[in-house]
Amino acid sequence: MSLSPIHVIGGGLAGSEAAWQIAQAGAQVVLHEMRPVRGTDAHHTDKLAELVCSNSFRADDWAGNAVGLLHAEMRRLDSIIMACGDAHQVPAGGALAVDRDGFADAVTARLVAHPNVTIDRGEVAGLPPADWDKVIIATGPLTSPALSQAILDLTGEGALSFFDAIAPIVTVESVNMDVCWRQSRYDKVGPGGDAAAYINCPMDKDQYEAFIDALLAGPKSEFKDWEHVPYFDGCLPIEVMAERGRETLRHGPMKPVGLTNAHKPDEKAYAVVQLRQDNALGTLWNMVGFQTKLKHGAQTEIFRMIPGLEKAVFARLGGLHRNTFINSPRLLDGALRLKVDPRLRFAGQVTGVEGYVESAAVGLLAGRFAAAEQRGGRAQHPDDGDGSRGDRVRMRAIEI
Repeated sequence: MSLSPIHVIGGGLAGSEAAWQIAQAGAQVVLHEMRPVRGTDAHHTDKLAELVCSNSFRADDWAGNAVGLLHAEMRRLDSIIMACGDAHQVPAGGALAVDRDGFADAVTARLVAHPNVTIDRGEVAGLPPADWDKVIIATGPLTSPALSQAILDLTGEGALSFFDAIAPIVTVESVNMDVCWRQSRYDKVGPGGDAAAYINCPMDKDQYEAFIDALLAGPKSEFKDWEHVPYFDGCLPIEVMAERGRETLRHGPMKPVGLTNAHKPDEKAYAVVQLRQDNALGTLWNMVGFQTKLKHGAQTEIFRMIPGLEKAVFARLGGLHRNTFINSPRLLDGALRLKVDPRLRFAGQVTGVEGYVESAAVGLLAGRFAAAEQRGGRAQHPDDGDGSRGDRVRMRAIEI
């Protein structure tokens, strides 16, 4: 086995998972994270695996949902992300949601304590040094400008970008529970055994129409001429959804189905805004599906139009950030290596996958591929030669 460490750039979900898998396989790994030396537009801490958007890993039903099946597979493969997520679970109906601070603290602590892991706090500005013979780039959608430009120069590809939005968080004591009520949709019992995991804020038709008018008219963050790139469809700003039709929200994040108002059981709400627990103490709740690019002053004014949130105290307001990813089908081989420089692997959202779980899963694969190479020699893609050796390395990656 080579004594050279494997370098992982980026301490998000994918990078943390990749580093963990490498270390658990017995190889040395250096995990490079630029925070707090250099911050980003979305992070608030220097913790590894910080969740910058939602606190949900989505559905946890392995028998009926693809993401839930991915959860189960990752648990069987000793995923640090799933282990820490399960340990810091908060009620979320049929979804797996986590206390974001407790989760990030746990991932950070486990990696710091691992004897095969070295944490290097500092930016990798540009391409990794030539003497790093195995590198995983897992810098996520917030890749630093210097590294992003170096990758683009190396590949000759144009940048692929989209905009992603962040939902606001309110304090629970500021929610009027004389108007709102606790219930999960269809009373579904989630992983934590709670059938009343969400706070629901009901709207009648007039309130909904007034809210849509305010969303459409509210001042928003505008883009420069060169920033005309698409949104991530899985995380559209709520006002962008409203622009697509006045009924869009009522059939999307504000759908009233499967919910019965505990205060007025005989009256059907026209629309419902749901809040999901954001921390273990239950003091903070995020507005589900309410990603936004509204300016901060407008957010507090418009979101207080929601019944039950008239006096809402916002622990965090929504925001928007630009994401960049590479053209993976063109640039990477089947083992996630850059074709023009195979010592470089890519993992996580920078590869173009969507979501926390998917990003961590690609990090898991990249880490196992890299560790397998350390143990069994150079990986080979099936398109290179007869492919038998590459198949053996991929099988070995799963085994370890």
